[in-house]
Amino acid sequence: MDLDDVTATATRAEPREGLRTALALRRLAERLEALHVSNARAQGLSWADIAAELQVTRQTVHKKHGRAEQPRRGGGHDAR
Repeated sequence: MDLDDVTATATRAEPREGLRTALALRRLAERLEALHVSNARAQGLSWADIAAELQVTRQTVHKKHGRAEQPRRGGGHDAR
């Protein structure tokens, strides 16, 4: 299924199909974000850098993704 197929499915008149498509897209977006945040942290980007790219606050991205991260330094706090 390509993006045009997804768009067509998401905009069909049948609401249940559209809702299922919206749910699938939301889940995919969450997985992609988690993957790329993890990769960004592994490559040394700060929470502020990641937040700027996602157009959210540093606190928002850290609250959402920070728990999964292993402490990188003594106290596990990111001073950047």
